[in-house]
Amino acid sequence: MIKKLNDKDRKRLKRKIHIRKRVSGTAERPRMTVSRSNCNLSVQVIDDDAGKTIATVSTLEKDFASLRPSTETGKKIGEEIGRRLKEKKVSTVVFDRNGYLYHGVLKAIADAARSTGIDF
Repeated sequence: MIKKLNDKDRKRLKRKIHIRKRVSGTAERPRMTVSRSNCNLSVQVIDDDAGKTIATVSTLEKDFASLRPSTETGKKIGEEIGRRLKEKKVSTVVFDRNGYLYHGVLKAIADAARSTGIDF
């Protein structure tokens, strides 16, 4: 059975493809991508040249399991990803919003990561 995308998902997918044509992560400046759903948030930092994930934070982890997607959760996730990137000695990233609009939870994640010293 083929599932048809609704209009909202189709538009997000189109924005995502448009963004990914231009945004790519390297070893010096990896790509930080955000994925969100109604129940969970996930942030990955990826080196696209090597095809490796450098760091990841998700609400599926034990420390964040009780949290649901909100701007407060976004701040906590952003601070944690910033801390993990500092441990790996990564200071600059390219932000990939993954087709989502840049407001609310995504903006909270980006601002919290910037506050830890990560440059976008």
